[in-house]
Amino acid sequence: MNRDVNQLLADMEIRFQDLDLLRQAFTHSSYVNEHRMANYQDNERLEFLGDAVLELTVSEYLYFKYPHRTEGELTKLRASIVCEPSLVNFAEKLNFGSYVQLGKGEEMTGGRSRPALLADVFESFIGALYLDQGLEAVKLFLEQHVFPYVSAEGKLLVIDYKTQLQEHTQHHNMGALEYRIVEERGPAHEREFVAEVYMDAKQLGKGAGRSKKEAEQQAASQALTKLNVPMER
Repeated sequence: MNRDVNQLLADMEIRFQDLDLLRQAFTHSSYVNEHRMANYQDNERLEFLGDAVLELTVSEYLYFKYPHRTEGELTKLRASIVCEPSLVNFAEKLNFGSYVQLGKGEEMTGGRSRPALLADVFESFIGALYLDQGLEAVKLFLEQHVFPYVSAEGKLLVIDYKTQLQEHTQHHNMGALEYRIVEERGPAHEREFVAEVYMDAKQLGKGAGRSKKEAEQQAASQALTKLNVPMER
């Protein structure tokens, strides 16, 4: 069951002039499809806008934060901030998944913790915030909830172990990776997933987390340790 967005605003200490716009940011297309008579709007257009606003605001931040970095370095750093794993991490820290309005089918198949959905919701929220309060409000939000995770050296402190593992195995031609969710435990509101990562039927790592994505990240982290791969920090 989704929570009321007013609680989200209270937690983040943000005021929205247009609450309908905010609710749209958290409305998935599956919910709209099941409530056609109610004339709801999904968040896909806001996601499109939020993606562009996020690119601009993150680019501006990096441009002034790191005046001696090259264009290539800034591009790589921006990509690490706006990539799906990072956006999912930010969305999870803010508990965005609890506020999404989903169709019954999407709810039953675990859509509330699906990485792509969470990343999209984060972008749609940025789009809604921009329309409601402008660019400065978006910058303030990012300064509070995103930029603190960028280190003084310019590295994102949200670590993507899955990408590190994939790059290592591809570089050494080790074979294809396969992630499996092997267990789901706990009540619905405190669900925990257990993931394992395999290569050629051999288990490389195992991990647990509040979402399938987090569990897979932890499995990848353990695999990197087993393979004696130095992990980025």
